[in-house]
Amino acid sequence: MTNEPSESTEPSEPYGENRQRNVYASGMLADDPPDHPVRYADLERKGKEALSEEAAAYVAGGAGTESTVAENRRAFDDWRIVPRMLRDVAERDLRVDLFGDEIEVPLLLAPLGVLSIVHEEGELAVARAAADRDVPMVLSSASSYTMEEVADELGETPKWFQLYWSADPDIAHSFIDRAEKADYDGIVVTLDTPLLGWRERDIEQGYLPFLDGEGVANYFSDPAFRDRLDVPPEENEGSAVMEFIDVFGDPSLTWEDLAALREETDLPLVVKGVLHPEDAERAVECGADGVIVSNHGGRQVDGAIGALAALSGVVEAVDVPVLFDSGIRGGADVVKAIALGADSVLLGRPYAYGLAIDGEAGVGSVLDDFLADLDLTLALSGHTSFDDLDRSILVDRRGSGPGGR
Repeated sequence: MTNEPSESTEPSEPYGENRQRNVYASGMLADDPPDHPVRYADLERKGKEALSEEAAAYVAGGAGTESTVAENRRAFDDWRIVPRMLRDVAERDLRVDLFGDEIEVPLLLAPLGVLSIVHEEGELAVARAAADRDVPMVLSSASSYTMEEVADELGETPKWFQLYWSADPDIAHSFIDRAEKADYDGIVVTLDTPLLGWRERDIEQGYLPFLDGEGVANYFSDPAFRDRLDVPPEENEGSAVMEFIDVFGDPSLTWEDLAALREETDLPLVVKGVLHPEDAERAVECGADGVIVSNHGGRQVDGAIGALAALSGVVEAVDVPVLFDSGIRGGADVVKAIALGADSVLLGRPYAYGLAIDGEAGVGSVLDDFLADLDLTLALSGHTSFDDLDRSILVDRRGSGPGGR
């Protein structure tokens, strides 16, 4: 995977101008503002209002005091873009290549679990919105619909399956086998969740959605999981849920286990949740084809570094594609992450709030606004493709000037 433009000479769709034109025309004709919030603060507020108190806390919450959630944003603020002028940005090419799949923009939808607590159509609505815009989706193991159902909605849109590594190796093996048969394009192994972090909002609510039978569709439909049960989940959901809790994670896993997992599939294997360069190096030694720098959106370790602060060190340590996740809120964040070495980014909470507000249409609106912002930020910074970007376009406000000086 690289961030080089496609060999095709056709420029990308002018997302920015098109979105602006459509929104302004709609507002002029209807004498009404856009249906969905544009600013992230408003999106978050309205999204939370659309959710139950428990669901809002689950989506928004982070580990402990939530200092890591805040640190993710502060890490972006440490870097400022230095726009350049008169460089002919009339046509932009935003396309990148991800493991042989050409995508229109360097953006994937991050794996968010239990989306049925956000909207009744959950991952199916997200998949439809993603497919309409040809934005790749990474599906969580803890989805509320099966990986096969979501794959059907995505169609030819690139799709990756995120694996929560079960304490029962037969379940992990079965999930990978099912993902291959459902034509997923890669496996994303999350490394930072062998146990759930201490999430104070959820503890205060006494709320874990899995206990209500949410987010367990892949498990309840899986033959290896069902083999563990005395009776099928349809006959005793409570017992099946408790079995799920028992086998969800495995804190005893080691790098040797990752090397063994690598042997089980020919699909690209990407590890998610890496912050330390030595962990990235070890993952590659064990056969990982790519690394996602992430702190799980601040949901696992309170007091951890902002994910963006870890990005450059990981990029320098490995010679494989590096993606970025945690704290992405707008187009400028993508430009900064790619300038610091990321090949692509993953978007999380914003699309969850869009889903809460208006299902598929809400997710679609978030994506349309995000892509427009990204396109315009790239152009107005003086660039026409992501291959143009490196650290020289940024100022580190902690001390260095343009070009890193």
